[in-house]
Amino acid sequence: MFDTLIIGGGAAGLSCALVLGSAKDKPFAVDKNVAIITHQKTSHLQNALFNNVLGLAPGTLGADILKNGKEQLYNLYPHVDQIDKEKVKRIQPIHDGFTITTNKNSYTAKQVVIAVGYTDLLTIKGLEDYVEPHPRAAIEKNRIWLKNENHVISHGLYVAGTLAGWRSQYAIA
Repeated sequence: MFDTLIIGGGAAGLSCALVLGSAKDKPFAVDKNVAIITHQKTSHLQNALFNNVLGLAPGTLGADILKNGKEQLYNLYPHVDQIDKEKVKRIQPIHDGFTITTNKNSYTAKQVVIAVGYTDLLTIKGLEDYVEPHPRAAIEKNRIWLKNENHVISHGLYVAGTLAGWRSQYAIA
């Protein structure tokens, strides 16, 4: 069982993994198992071009950020398990956390952070009751959010990035 499993390998998910990975020596994080499912095929960063982001060279491609972010996470915090090439299909609460089912495997975690994009294509079963129109996006864009209060959806279930109701996943990650 993972202590925390992050779903989403874009800006918010990788940033979350970096922060949790950096805490490994803190008393509250000793012996904690953290993992991230880095399925990135639908990340808005795949086709992004950055010209005005502090710390990034003009012309930086989002696809490069995604690739380099996974490498950075591995190089800095190899203890964070990266689960690649799996797509989450279902999240189910269990007595001490959640079961996360992908197209290939099943995992359990005490806490889950959902950090996928905010398109209405979200197909993770178990989250339907939390999906609402995005409060800060134009209605015609069909963007969604997972209803939350300060990133908490329910006990042990969290959301990050644009799916949490923010406008720019990269800027707030």
